[in-house]
Amino acid sequence: MSGVLVGFAIIAVVIATGYGVGRSGLLGPHAQPVLSRLAFFVLMPCLLFHTIATADVRTLFSPMLAVSALSALTVAAVTAVLFALVLRRSVTTTTVGALAASYSNANNIGLPVAVYVLGQATAVVPVIMLQLVVMAPIALTVLDAATASGGGWRRRVLGPLSNPLIIASLLGLVCSVAGLTLPAPVLAPFTLVGAAAVPVVLLGFGMNLHGSAPLRDPAIRADVVLASVMKLVAMPAVAFVLARFVFGLDAHQVFVLTTLGGLPAAQNVFNYAQRYGAAVPVARDVVLLTTVGAVPVLVVVAALLHP
Repeated sequence: MSGVLVGFAIIAVVIATGYGVGRSGLLGPHAQPVLSRLAFFVLMPCLLFHTIATADVRTLFSPMLAVSALSALTVAAVTAVLFALVLRRSVTTTTVGALAASYSNANNIGLPVAVYVLGQATAVVPVIMLQLVVMAPIALTVLDAATASGGGWRRRVLGPLSNPLIIASLLGLVCSVAGLTLPAPVLAPFTLVGAAAVPVVLLGFGMNLHGSAPLRDPAIRADVVLASVMKLVAMPAVAFVLARFVFGLDAHQVFVLTTLGGLPAAQNVFNYAQRYGAAVPVARDVVLLTTVGAVPVLVVVAALLHP
């Protein structure tokens, strides 16, 4: 249990620091959007390239990857249908809601949980790769097309290919698939700059919380509750059913996959929403609520399924 508590404590401290910075006005009124652009165009691409380029792609081809992919895509699809047909939300809000319900915090929370609870740091690698290589490009492409202004179909089709996150992910995947080992001096700048991505995103998230409270706006309350329930309840439940009854995995793998399914929504969802000006309050509130709510969820999962 200590891994869960340590992971959430680290995130809480950094977010609280960002909130204090925002509340004090230390960096001025334009600091938050500047930090967001810095993370989106510089820091996160470096982190993504380094993470994927140095990963072993063989970890992708396993039943655990299949369960992670099916559970995430199933939850995303169901959430999208509910947002679009039941709540009747726009394409951008539907995309952000579906992403928030299925895109896990595999780095900030997943890694400490994998180390201290699951006992294997590599357990989150397939999830990270799946999200960076498949889920994020799809969501960013939809958001880019839905928010594009001018340029006609050429701009809408080719625009996503200029997205720095997609470019970084694809380049990293090419290096990993080709077995290309980059020299340490080449990787060092990506390591150094990419290391700033997570704290900057968390600080920006904390700054955005100043003057806001989750579920305060009744216009988005249903959106936030739906996406949060799908993330914390539906996704681990789907992962459990698939792992145990469909793929017939052993008890340890079922425990690992259910735990990964119960991770909170990633701060990247908030960062993507803010970059495109799409349902930012929804992304912010879902990330906050699931980050808090994931603690009891993961404790219950560990108590019931730990082999």
